[in-house]
Amino acid sequence: MPRARLFSCWGSRLLPLLLAYICYLLLGATIFQALEKQAETQSRDQLQFEKLRFLENYTCLDQRALEQFVQVIMEAWVKGVNPKGNSTNPSNWDFSSSLFFAGTVVTTIGYGNLAPSTEAGQVFCVFYALVGIPLNVVFLNHLGRGLRAHLATLEGWEDQSKRSQILQILALTLFLILGSVLILIFPPIVFSHVEGWSFSEGFYFAFITLSTIGFGDYVVGTDPNKHYISVYRSLAVIWILLGLAWLALVLPLGPLLLHRCSQLWLPRLRQGCEAEKAPGKTYSPSGIQVTPQDFLIRGRGLGN
Repeated sequence: MPRARLFSCWGSRLLPLLLAYICYLLLGATIFQALEKQAETQSRDQLQFEKLRFLENYTCLDQRALEQFVQVIMEAWVKGVNPKGNSTNPSNWDFSSSLFFAGTVVTTIGYGNLAPSTEAGQVFCVFYALVGIPLNVVFLNHLGRGLRAHLATLEGWEDQSKRSQILQILALTLFLILGSVLILIFPPIVFSHVEGWSFSEGFYFAFITLSTIGFGDYVVGTDPNKHYISVYRSLAVIWILLGLAWLALVLPLGPLLLHRCSQLWLPRLRQGCEAEKAPGKTYSPSGIQVTPQDFLIRGRGLGN
């Protein structure tokens, strides 16, 4: 019986979550289809038009030869070779780029624009990820726990004065805002300047990266027409690790901050509501109930 009751309780909680999960997926699919399908159709029509115009300008080529050339370009793109430019393009597997790739593996971002093409590289990538992903999770958890221990334990909260509680909340809020600016606002500005993106594109890249979604449509340091400093992608890896550690710190601190704010201000709101509900009673600044008769008695005493 206890097991059946436990299973029934678990099922009653799981079913609404499952329905909400499915509905959320269906909602996302509907909106994405409405937003992106027309643009995809236009791009596809534009590609076919450019192919036909290319064949008209170069009559020595036929459709089959063009498709074979396109296939070569696609295979090069899958292997991480940018078809734009020439053979003097920077290597995708120099040390800085390899470090960037290793960071995307252990953080599970996986942009998809670069992957090992050799059998040995693929096998090594599997075992490297098996060790690196748990190591990354443990590292970020310990880093976030350590930062929380030094920055936001809020020990002895109930024993502190109201002024100390307010100052602590304000300091924590300021810390979270400044950290968010340094992690989520300033880097997109830098990426936008270096890569030639708009700020919205830079912010989009930052969010997709730090959320470990990693679509791969925007990746830093991949434009063959730009000359990047040698440590550019290595600095991007450092920013990714700091950003993930920041999220590991912020996600638990957000609910904690809201909880502390509710502890600080809800009692005052309740006190005000009780004062309104109690007829003939009011509250002094110290929170003590005072009736109108008390005011009259005190007024007479002062008058005497």
